[in-house]
Amino acid sequence: MPIATPEVYAEMLDRAKAGGFAYPAINVTSSQTLNAALRGFAEAESDGIVQVSTGGAEFLSGATVKDMVTGATALAEYARVVAAKYPVTVALHTDHCPKDKLDGFMRPLLDISLERVSKGLDPLFQSHMWDGSAVPLEENLEIAKELLEKSARARIIMEMEIGVVGGEEDGVVGEINEKLYTTPEDALATAEAVGIGEKGRYLLAATFGNVHGVYKPGHVKLRPGVLKDIQEAVAAKYGKDKPFDLVFHGGSGSSLEEIHEAISYGVVKMNIDTDTQYAFTRPIADHMFRNYDGVLKVDGDVGNKKTYDPRSYGKSAEAGMAKRVVEACENLKSAGTKIS
Repeated sequence: MPIATPEVYAEMLDRAKAGGFAYPAINVTSSQTLNAALRGFAEAESDGIVQVSTGGAEFLSGATVKDMVTGATALAEYARVVAAKYPVTVALHTDHCPKDKLDGFMRPLLDISLERVSKGLDPLFQSHMWDGSAVPLEENLEIAKELLEKSARARIIMEMEIGVVGGEEDGVVGEINEKLYTTPEDALATAEAVGIGEKGRYLLAATFGNVHGVYKPGHVKLRPGVLKDIQEAVAAKYGKDKPFDLVFHGGSGSSLEEIHEAISYGVVKMNIDTDTQYAFTRPIADHMFRNYDGVLKVDGDVGNKKTYDPRSYGKSAEAGMAKRVVEACENLKSAGTKIS
């Protein structure tokens, strides 16, 4: 199947919310991790979301080029070709974009999509995330209004965040404190500023104790009930059940019960990065340890080309990550729900 059109992406999100499941949104940083995500979705018979962060996009452009727009564009174009060979539908998304990177990442990508749409083509990406968690809520919402209007013209769904995700991602560190919990007042202010769909569709990353990275049990204090509270507060004012399409960030180490509770409150997308990174790297480490004298030319020997050929351990890495993607689909109940 091809990459999802804007209409199909909207249908995917509607089906998830109505069906009580969520899509794994898998961060990728290379063609191989993209292939692993696609393989995992196909094996789980699940549609899904592939996403790239600012750091991932920079990495994709090349270690000396370091251009986020180039890397993101290259990924999107490559994905359009290879995804067509898989029997699932996949949406392309860009992950956290803070204020200081808007002009070098999200805004230029929106411009590319606006140009594509003006020519009768689909947008380059199906959704982009504006991460205003580091600025005051009022400023966050003012910027969100501008970006939502532009996204709607580009036929793109915007994702935005209210509240703060703790931990670390791409060098951005969030403290672990009460700001990790979005309040009903935050949600009402959001609905007032950007509407609940009538001004353009958006996904909302409301925080309920979320932390990026992986921690020992008990370190992360998730309160999924926060999501129920904000949905009910806005529903009471606007008369629409579960008005927000919610996103679950920082889910590593979450219990299945917490994940399923969050989905029941309207989560339709869950970001997964740390766990799939490990699932990709672990088979490579195993290969290197088992083939030490083959991957290295020890004592001037010639080594073993079959074991230091990147394809030999790359295949194992892809399989390992794909298996973890399947597990994510099963945990989020999207397995077996593909559109076609």
